[in-house]
Amino acid sequence: MFPDFSQIRIFLRPGNTDMRKAINSLTVLVSEDMQGDPLSGSLYLFCNKQRKNMKVLYWDRNGFCLWQKKLEKHRFPWPDTEEAARELTREELDMLLKGIDFFHAHTKLQYSRVS
Repeated sequence: MFPDFSQIRIFLRPGNTDMRKAINSLTVLVSEDMQGDPLSGSLYLFCNKQRKNMKVLYWDRNGFCLWQKKLEKHRFPWPDTEEAARELTREELDMLLKGIDFFHAHTKLQYSRVS
C-alpha cells in the first residue's frame, strides 16, 4: 500500500488543479498535460488554487491510490509555472508537506573573478 520511496519518482503539476477531479480525471492530466505514465508507480502531486488542498496519485500493483491532505491553516508552497516545477526528491516532498518553500531557496552563485 505504501510506495518504496527509495525507487519512486515524484512529479508535481504546477499551477492549480480542480480538486473535484478524482482518479480517472487526474490520470488524464498525468498522461496528457504532464506527458507522464500514470501506471509507472510514480507519485503525481496536484494542488488547488487556494493552495490548501493537495492530492497525490499513484499506481500500486493492482490499482490507483489517491491521497489528499487539507491544511486548516497556512498554504502549500507551490510553483505556478513549468519552469519553476521539476521532479522532486523524497526530501523535497517532506519539506513540501511541512510547508517549507524550497522553490524560492537561495540559488548557487557563480562568479568568474573575485575583484
